[in-house]
Amino acid sequence: MKISFKYISYFLLFILGLNMTLTSCTGDLDVTPTDDDEFLSETFFQDPASYKQVMAKLYAGLYVGGNDGDGQADIAGLGGDFSSYLRLMFVTQEFPTDEAIVAWSDDGLPAINGQKWSPSNQFLYGIFSRAFYEISVANEFLRQTTDEKLASRGVDANLKAEVTTLRAEARFLRAFSYVNLMDLFGNVPITTENDPVGFFYPEQKTRAEVFAFVESELKDIDNTLAPSKTNEYGRVDKTAAKFLLAQIYLNSKVYTGTERFNEAAVVCNDIITASGYTFAEVPYRYLFSADNNRNGAQSEVIFPIVGDGNAIRAIGGGMSFILHASIGGKMAGADQGMDGGWSGIRVRPEFVQLFPDVNAVSDKRGTFFTDGQTLDIADYGVFTNGYAVRKFTNINSDGSAAQRADMPDTDFPMYRLSDVYLMYAEATLRGASSGDAAKALGYVNKIRARAGAGIITSSELTLDFLLDERARELFWECHRRTDLIRFGKFSGSSKVWQWKGGVKNGSGTESFRDLMPIPSRTIQANPTLKQNPGY
Repeated sequence: MKISFKYISYFLLFILGLNMTLTSCTGDLDVTPTDDDEFLSETFFQDPASYKQVMAKLYAGLYVGGNDGDGQADIAGLGGDFSSYLRLMFVTQEFPTDEAIVAWSDDGLPAINGQKWSPSNQFLYGIFSRAFYEISVANEFLRQTTDEKLASRGVDANLKAEVTTLRAEARFLRAFSYVNLMDLFGNVPITTENDPVGFFYPEQKTRAEVFAFVESELKDIDNTLAPSKTNEYGRVDKTAAKFLLAQIYLNSKVYTGTERFNEAAVVCNDIITASGYTFAEVPYRYLFSADNNRNGAQSEVIFPIVGDGNAIRAIGGGMSFILHASIGGKMAGADQGMDGGWSGIRVRPEFVQLFPDVNAVSDKRGTFFTDGQTLDIADYGVFTNGYAVRKFTNINSDGSAAQRADMPDTDFPMYRLSDVYLMYAEATLRGASSGDAAKALGYVNKIRARAGAGIITSSELTLDFLLDERARELFWECHRRTDLIRFGKFSGSSKVWQWKGGVKNGSGTESFRDLMPIPSRTIQANPTLKQNPGY
């Protein structure tokens, strides 16, 4: 079932300090209760329902930016729409790449389009703060659910067992945020439930140390996460943790300097053969429709970020942002199940060229809208410059309407089995001793067959092909920046696309831009933090 976040108590939100200003890395980012709030927090947790309510807030934080959806923003200085985690992931993972470009001139967005950002960029501050905000909420939940705390409240055995699973989920969501921070910013502080509540400067750790912490956490919670496919829809299980583990192993050379491709292949093989998640034998478009939680697509979605037009009121965050912003020009909002468009996001011509037929006759994943749109982007501030995309829809797979047109039902597939297939194939090609080349080819061809793209031969399965195939299969799913960096094609001039470097025909960019800068506002609040080179 879908989790409803709308009716979380405002009292809960207040006592956890979620309305407090998030401006620094001090005191667990100043969003956990102060000593004066401790009594209120203890009082709240006397209610057996409180534990699941706090976890609902953690999961909701992936989609919405504040209390009651976009309202009462969690992060001071950024609206609830601008500070939606999913929206910020899309901005930082897609806009600096060939997969997307945005027309808007909001302060900081043109710089992200062209890989020209600075430490003062508000969107980089936003995702840094949002990730640490989620970490702080997870830490407070873990502080309040120790065996000693539960015993003092007389929690019965059944609830204690449920809380054990919830604690593992909180640790997963904390690890998820640390991976995003490690990926984007490199060296960041680590705070846990064992750190004091109050003013202190958490120590900045190296990227390798953050990696080691996340790896240890993901391995440890395997004992207490729900078995694969047994949890409520929208909540994570053992397989989600294995996916994240495989993901960091695949990127280990970038994060730590040491290759871990064999470990990536081993974990991917375990997911493929033993998790119970299965490749969805449905049309590709079903994976991104309003009913993708029940139309067969859910069999391969390992970790969805849940959308619900009635229960999750996020006008400018989450999937509402992705869908509204991708509609403009001659596109009719109703054709996407929406009440209109914001004329924002398109793809760059270099991405379109990855598809042999822009009308998607031979590859159903190329969902381009070309009527009135130019392939060339002479002016990225004009929506009709660049092909639009119809990948995500707020229409059910049978063509019927979703619950409402202003806020979508569509779930965002953060992790899915197709990605595991592609990770396994890549790890195998990169020399994983446990990898099987025949299996890797079979997995890639299974993906291509569903897309109608045609099978390939073993000689065609190269790393360059896999990078392109990942783009075709996973575009707009918040992977492209990380993928390009792993392949050495994000910064520099080995791969150039329109408006890279801030110029129309594209140019090479400095290698230090493989890392984002630590936000200047964060460093001002915690002067012990060291800025990344080049900034």
